[in-house]
Amino acid sequence: MTNFTPFDVADYLDNEVTIAAYLTAALEDPDSDVFLAAVKAVARARGMTQLAKDSGLGRESLYKALSPGAKPRYETVMKVVRALGVNLQIRDMV
Repeated sequence: MTNFTPFDVADYLDNEVTIAAYLTAALEDPDSDVFLAAVKAVARARGMTQLAKDSGLGRESLYKALSPGAKPRYETVMKVVRALGVNLQIRDMV
């Protein structure tokens, strides 16, 4: 019998270029839960405790805001994104 370890994308989010590409791809999906899951994966890769400190949010609040089905406020999302050290940009779809 072969044992497999579960895949965890956070294990591969180890540099800024990969993180930016991953979040950009997640933003292209119309399902907002995809983006929240991507942000959560990046947060886990960087360390949830440190992100909570950097964003000024409590750890529990952070987990709750990034849970599937959550509808976090714009301000919360922006605090998390800034604390991750990434920048969201708008560009044309051409």
